[in-house]
Amino acid sequence: MTNQSAPLRAHVTGWGRYVPEQILTNADLEKMVDTNDEWIVSRTGIRERRVAAAHETTASMASVAALRAIRTAGLDPDDIDLILLATLTPDYWMPSTAALVKEAIGNQRAAAMDVAAACSGFVYAFSTAQAYVTSGLAKHVLVIGAELLTRFLDYTDRSTCILFGDGAGAVVVSASEEPGGSLGIELTTEPQGAYMIWLPAGGAKSPPSRETVARGEHYIRMEGRETYRFATRTLASTALESVRKAGLEASDVSLFIPHQANIRIIEAVAKGLDLPMDRMFVNLDRYGNTSAASVPIALAEAVNSGRVAIGDNICIVAFGAGFTSGAATIEWTADPARGIAGDAAVRASDIHVRLPLDWDSVDPIPPALAELMARDPLNVPLDDVVPGEPESAHREVHA
Repeated sequence: MTNQSAPLRAHVTGWGRYVPEQILTNADLEKMVDTNDEWIVSRTGIRERRVAAAHETTASMASVAALRAIRTAGLDPDDIDLILLATLTPDYWMPSTAALVKEAIGNQRAAAMDVAAACSGFVYAFSTAQAYVTSGLAKHVLVIGAELLTRFLDYTDRSTCILFGDGAGAVVVSASEEPGGSLGIELTTEPQGAYMIWLPAGGAKSPPSRETVARGEHYIRMEGRETYRFATRTLASTALESVRKAGLEASDVSLFIPHQANIRIIEAVAKGLDLPMDRMFVNLDRYGNTSAASVPIALAEAVNSGRVAIGDNICIVAFGAGFTSGAATIEWTADPARGIAGDAAVRASDIHVRLPLDWDSVDPIPPALAELMARDPLNVPLDDVVPGEPESAHREVHA
C-alpha cells in the first residue's frame, strides 16, 4: 500500500521589521512646504514618518528586517532557499537589491530576485513564496518589502511629500504538512491606471538626462483623487475574494492588515467589509506610506503587540501603482512571543552591505531634508557612505 504524504502548506514562521530612527513630523513639513498638521492628519491620518540616514539604503534596511525574521523563525541564514525582495526604490537598477541582501545576511545558497509591483509588491512576493513552497521547490523563502521613498519626493509638492516614509519588513515562509498557513491568494492588475502613480523618467522610455532632472521627472507623481477611488474599491473586493478562496467569510477574520496609505481608505475598507475599525490594524500615523514595506512592517507590529494569536485568521491586503492589488488570508500558526526576541537578536549596526570601491557617491539626502538631517546625531560623513577610489586606482603603472 502506497503512503501518500499530506500536501505542503506555506506557513509564516518568522517576521521582522526595521524603521530608521530619524522622525519627520508634520511640524517639520510645515517649515518645508505650504501645509499644516491639521490638514495632513484630517486628510491622511499621518502624523510622522521615518527618514533613512545618509548611510542607510533599501538594502541595508531590508537586511536588518530579513535577519530579524530569520532569527524569529529559529533558522540560520543558509536555511533560506529563495530571497524575494519587493521594492520600487532599489539601491541600483542592477544588481538586484535582493542580491545585496543575500550577501549582507550571510547566505551562501539562496536564489535572489527583486519583485516590482509597487505598494502591492510584498503581497505579490508572498504569493510567489507560497507557490515555491507548496510546489516543493523551496523549503524556506525569505520575503521582504523595503523602501527608501524619501529620496524620490518633490518637497515642493505637498500632495506627495507628506505621504511617504522609509522602512522595511520581512517574513519567512516555510513548508509544512501541518494544516494552516496561507489559505487564499487574490492578485489583480488594472493597467488603465498605469499613469495614476508613476515615476516619469529613469527607465528605457525616458532615460536619465539633464532635461529629465531639470523637469523634475525623477520624483513620484500621483493623481490622488483617482488613486483614492481605485483603492477604496479594490482593497475591499480583493480582500473579500482572498477570504472567499480560503473558504471563510469576513467575520471569520480576526484582523485585517491593509496597506497603510490613508486612514480614510482604511475606514472605507472597514465599512465595505461591514466590520468595525478595531478589526483593522493601523500604524500609518507613525510611519506614513512605506509602499512595499507597509504591510510587512504592520504585520510584524501586529504580531509583536499581541494583536495576533495562534489559530487566528488574518488577511493582508494592498494596492499600488499600475493599479495592482493583492491579498492573502493566513491562518496564524507561529508563537507570537518569538518576534520580540528575534528583533532583539539583531542590531542594525551589525549589518553591513558591501559597497563599490571604484565609484564616488553623492550625498543622497534631498536638499529639502538636509537641514533636518544635519541635526540628526546619526548623520555620518559622506566618506562613510561610499568610500573613494582605492589607492591602486590612482597609481601609475610602470613597466
